[in-house]
Amino acid sequence: MIVVLVTVLYPNQEGSRFDHGYYMERHAALVRQRWEPIGLKDARFLRGIGTPDGRPAPYQVIALLNFSTADALQQAVAAHGAEIFSDIPRFTDVQPIVQVNEAL
Repeated sequence: MIVVLVTVLYPNQEGSRFDHGYYMERHAALVRQRWEPIGLKDARFLRGIGTPDGRPAPYQVIALLNFSTADALQQAVAAHGAEIFSDIPRFTDVQPIVQVNEAL
């Protein structure tokens, strides 16, 4: 059973830079490569396209990372967090919002 979901939200700030090609080809692959052996069970990456009333999406990208346990998440961040987080400026100039969630 998956008990921990990490949500990474990249705000859609006017004038911001986001290289979707690099994100999917390099960053997402890096996340999977480093964290799957430690407990990442699933990773989904969503591109914001708008709101129901036609306004711009509040987030340009959302990553949903499922970990088997909170301990697995902590081990993954300890082992490779610095490498993964330091890759962020290569594809965007916005500060992501990261939230750890527990399934109800």
